[in-house]
Amino acid sequence: MNKGRKNTIATAAVSPDHTYETGIRKVIITATVIIAAMLELIDTTIVNVALNHISGNLGASIEDVSWVVTSYAIANVIIIPLSGFLGNLLGRRTYFIGSILLFTFASLLCGMADNIWMLVIFRFLQGIGGGALLPTSQAILYETFKPEERGTATGIFSMGLVLGPTIGPLLGGYLVDYFAWEWCFFVNIPVGLMAAWSAFTFIKEPKVKHDVVKIDWTGIGLLALGIGSLQFILERGESKDWFDTPYITWFTIIAIVSLAAFVWWELHFDHPAVDLRVLARSNTLAIAAVLTFVVGYGLYGSLFIFPVFVQRLLGFTAVLTGSVLFPSAMLTGVISLPLGIALQKGASPKLLMTFGMAAFALFCWELGQQTMQSGAENFFWVLLLRGIALGFIFIPVTMLAVSGLHGRDVGQATGLNNMVRQLGGSFGIAITNTYVSQRVAVHRTEILSHLSPFDPAAVLRLDAVQQAAQTRAFSPVEAQQVALKALEGTVTVQSYHLAYMDAFKLVALLFVLCMPLLLLIRIRKGEKTDLSSAH
Repeated sequence: MNKGRKNTIATAAVSPDHTYETGIRKVIITATVIIAAMLELIDTTIVNVALNHISGNLGASIEDVSWVVTSYAIANVIIIPLSGFLGNLLGRRTYFIGSILLFTFASLLCGMADNIWMLVIFRFLQGIGGGALLPTSQAILYETFKPEERGTATGIFSMGLVLGPTIGPLLGGYLVDYFAWEWCFFVNIPVGLMAAWSAFTFIKEPKVKHDVVKIDWTGIGLLALGIGSLQFILERGESKDWFDTPYITWFTIIAIVSLAAFVWWELHFDHPAVDLRVLARSNTLAIAAVLTFVVGYGLYGSLFIFPVFVQRLLGFTAVLTGSVLFPSAMLTGVISLPLGIALQKGASPKLLMTFGMAAFALFCWELGQQTMQSGAENFFWVLLLRGIALGFIFIPVTMLAVSGLHGRDVGQATGLNNMVRQLGGSFGIAITNTYVSQRVAVHRTEILSHLSPFDPAAVLRLDAVQQAAQTRAFSPVEAQQVALKALEGTVTVQSYHLAYMDAFKLVALLFVLCMPLLLLIRIRKGEKTDLSSAH
């Protein structure tokens, strides 16, 4: 075999008409791909509530154990945009089943890990397998449904997009409270094996074969280096004071240079791993990608703040936090299918997204009005508004990403769109975390400026705490220290409360400012999406 042939895969150029699934087979395939997608999404959040337990059990610092989350996110964001290319290279069905099995086997290894760095390595492998499930599941779903049913397919897929990250903390909290942290990984094994068997039994390889594909090793390498570095910066930057840490600066330079080189290479290479030229072939993919980034920012940014706020300041348990979030996710699932059908019948995606983004902005603004006396009942209706908003956002923006595209372009578009959402979430968490830290310092300074020995309210409060301490056999000096410590605790809690409220309002403001982008959406009348050969 000559050198040139080693880097190419030849396939037959046969293009029979695509046949769509019907009946029970269609239902089983739909359930299989939704379960696979939800496995990936659940694992983005399920382990978050177990970090303290993992730290204690494996004897690792909180900083080290945070790599359990970081490694999974880096692997995800590297593999997602490559999924269309790898599906073409290996065969979509083979790639999908292999990814499920890799994810499942890596889950087993994660649960068996006996030191923190082995767990980090296995989480990276799990992220490689899991990252492929989201775009590949979406492409398979589009292949299963007829083009005129793509609204229904998008509605069904959107249910998993919202349910997964929301179920994660609830399921993780339950498993940690009643079993052990290892079960956050072991729970994937029976579900993964069932999904792999179902995919092997019912999913067919598309009959459409593509032309010769040359493996774009340079593009893959530049993407892995650039996106991996960027994700690393976003995950670790805030805890390392950003550019005050030299290696954060170096990784930033590496990310910028690698991604710039990646874009240039992919635009000039005949068989790119990620076909960026698909942006020029679509009227709506570019604007859909920007909106998807904003949605990812808002969804993950707000989902990051909310559990921290209610657990640290209001005393919610992990299970209660998940229980409070769950009804809104269920509501999104309930309305997703009708909204998909409405779009299918000609409803305006612009109008739906305008309502959705306005509702999400209102949801975040209302969260920014909560007090330290808020209970679970105070969040019920506000979170239901979130559920409605996400339904009205996810389905139109997901359809816009593939509108007017054909064949393998659909797989490239879904990969790009899912990567952008993941990056939006990473930016949302990183920026929100930094913003909260800065606002805590600002509010602390503001609160302390109102406290002085000449402030009657402050003096009265200190005296009350000091007298209460003295009744418990503390000396006057000890009682004064107790009073000052109590005041310090109150100042800290109030500073964090105000900072969290500011962060919710910042997300609301972002959504309002981005709403004019909807005016840029242009959909040709009667335009349809050919999904028959999507990978």
